[in-house]
Amino acid sequence: MKQILYLEVPTADTAAVRSWLQADFAPGNGEKVLTPEGIRLKITARNTLASEVVSETLPDEISVFVWSVQRTTYLKVFRWADKPFPDEKQILQRLKTEIRSRFPHRYPEPPAIDLSQQSIFAALLPYYPLTVKYFQKMPNGEYDLKRAYWWEQRWREGVRQPQEPRQVVFSHTDNQTRGQGGNSLLSSPHPQYDIIYIGGALGAIHAAVMAKLGYKVLLVERLPFGRMNREWNISRDEIQSLVNLGLVTSAELETVIAKEYKDGFNKFFDANNPPKLRSPILHTPTVLNLALDSEKWLQMCGQKLQAANGEIWDETEFIRADISESQVMLTVKHLANGNEQQVSGRLLVDAMGTASPIAWQLNGGRTFDSVCPTVGAAIERGFEPGVWDSQYGDVLYSHGDISRGRQLIWELFPGAGEELTIYLFHYHEVKAENPGSLLEMYEDFFTILPEYRRCDLDKLVWKKPTFGYIPGHFSVGSSDRTIAFDRLIAIGDAASLQSPLIFTGFGSLVRNLERLTTLLDTALKHNLLSFRHLNKIRAYQTNVSVTWLFSKGMMVPTGKFIPPQRVNAMLNTFFGLLADEPAEVADNFIKDRCDWFTFNRLALKAAAKNPALLLWIWQLAGPRDLLRWLGSYYHFTRHALVSALLSKWFGRFLKWSNPWLEPRYPALWLHLLAINYAISTGKPRSRNQVVKVSPEAVIQISH
Repeated sequence: MKQILYLEVPTADTAAVRSWLQADFAPGNGEKVLTPEGIRLKITARNTLASEVVSETLPDEISVFVWSVQRTTYLKVFRWADKPFPDEKQILQRLKTEIRSRFPHRYPEPPAIDLSQQSIFAALLPYYPLTVKYFQKMPNGEYDLKRAYWWEQRWREGVRQPQEPRQVVFSHTDNQTRGQGGNSLLSSPHPQYDIIYIGGALGAIHAAVMAKLGYKVLLVERLPFGRMNREWNISRDEIQSLVNLGLVTSAELETVIAKEYKDGFNKFFDANNPPKLRSPILHTPTVLNLALDSEKWLQMCGQKLQAANGEIWDETEFIRADISESQVMLTVKHLANGNEQQVSGRLLVDAMGTASPIAWQLNGGRTFDSVCPTVGAAIERGFEPGVWDSQYGDVLYSHGDISRGRQLIWELFPGAGEELTIYLFHYHEVKAENPGSLLEMYEDFFTILPEYRRCDLDKLVWKKPTFGYIPGHFSVGSSDRTIAFDRLIAIGDAASLQSPLIFTGFGSLVRNLERLTTLLDTALKHNLLSFRHLNKIRAYQTNVSVTWLFSKGMMVPTGKFIPPQRVNAMLNTFFGLLADEPAEVADNFIKDRCDWFTFNRLALKAAAKNPALLLWIWQLAGPRDLLRWLGSYYHFTRHALVSALLSKWFGRFLKWSNPWLEPRYPALWLHLLAINYAISTGKPRSRNQVVKVSPEAVIQISH
């Protein structure tokens, strides 16, 4: 028996596919015999020439059957005989054409609802029954489901109106008025704050550091402060930067670590891959192996911020920013009473993530090139003994092939006690007709979680949902994404300069916290707050930007069908290579510390192991994106050469020249500092290397 066809049918209604196959599909040749899960097609003697007899012992027939997994239907065709029979290709082509016409890709979206007439549960129940059922079992589930619905609507609005985004940032001269109620931009003669942050998750971390440096800081947050729709995982060597910068002590840091696991697994489904494209488990014991208590961590950051005379306005929504030559005037609305008020500052920091209207306005049609719609939950307990050992995590895992046009990937991280945090996501190309859905993903999550980890959902004790849109930008060079305006700068997911493979804006922010803090401190001290200066303060790495092609290879193009096993085969090719390398190679690669030589060596090994990989990437990425990627690779190579020339002496030169260079030429000093961080960030480390703050950073932070 030989498999001759394997298809993904993008529908959860497997019964409908089976019924169509049995009742409506006309193969045009042979006798159709019904089976419990499909049909058998018997090739009659009059259709087979004597010289083309397939086998003396095996029947000349094919078996077609369907099954369901991952809320998706799959179809396979097997031939009993050893050789093809007459018209076999035509039958298979007819089957593919007709089934794809009958069951095309569909990209559903949430309904428009009026919550003044009904609850969010009642409004969404006909569309997402399991999502409603299990959100009702969660503390604050109604509030969180409203939040998920709001976030999806905001995301879709940005994707569908990229060229005409909602205008929220306005530029003025000092003698202009807003023209709205007659309020003058100079209603406050001096800025009330040095820095105003919008967004209380990543914003709280950076705000606390800047407040400890002596700046007057205001944090504006739409949610009640400390609430998070995500949990955060990171490694110990990366989180050490928070101690090095003086934000927390080592003892304080230990109090917010909920769990430190022994090992993390990376494994992709390979049952439909040929033997050479199956890979062993990649063990990454020091990747994302610290689970933080995110709410406790944010509360600690809030306390640090307030102890340094900073302020927090939570349940307060950003409305607009009016920027003049001397300050930025922010209009915000308190959600509890609907009152609007204005507040002024020297600098505005956008930390609103993918929901940021500022990011959409600054970047228009290329705000985000890709996104990972991510859903999940923190679960207190309820798994049967033996389902999972809490000393281990799943960093990346798939239990099936492409599902309704997406390669679904799981993450699982142990938390305190019996708690497990589980995520389901996929890499997705941003398209107006297919923006990517959180609520559709949640229905998948609650349907297929028992397939991933044996459990009875009704016995699980749910702590909270975790969800969001994790963005990516296919950067060609260091300046092809706008992250700043006069007196305005974006950080975290709003800046979208993080790795498109593993990390969210949290990992990028923590790894670049010293860099962003030192450069921003320098800019504020010398009032270098114009676009051309602030745009240099970014968490960009050439070795990160060059990896976007990998994420592109994990995205199924909208409206297209590709072999269901294709993405898993690509993932297994590369992660199999990492599994054969020394442990520090995988550690450095996943933590964005891969150098030029290692990147090229691994790329060549992958091409040698699987020559079809280049063709597959061409099919998925297309010529336009491949040409863009060549630009990224050029900058990566040029950066490697410049780093080799400067790295041994440039930092020492800055330390020597600081006393006389910075006071006389502050703009030049900021530029040179940015160059120094660009060549020093993302360098590979040995497994036991101690992380220290650079001498230049110590000089700057101490000021």
